[in-house]
Amino acid sequence: MTATPLLLGLIFSCIGLGYFIYGKKQQRSIPLVCGLSLMIFPYFVENTLWMTVIGIVLSVLPYFIRL
Repeated sequence: MTATPLLLGLIFSCIGLGYFIYGKKQQRSIPLVCGLSLMIFPYFVENTLWMTVIGIVLSVLPYFIRL
């Protein structure tokens, strides 16, 4: 096992924590859900490519979907 999945998980979890805090304070559902997803998904995805793709999609999603 290399350190790449661990580092990616840490980066996406930090971004998720930021989205979670923002969504909770602003009472916005999309950043809140994306933040939770970003913090949880690295535990279930082992492939580095899929982790990168899913993390980028979840990180950019609140920018395009504003509810």
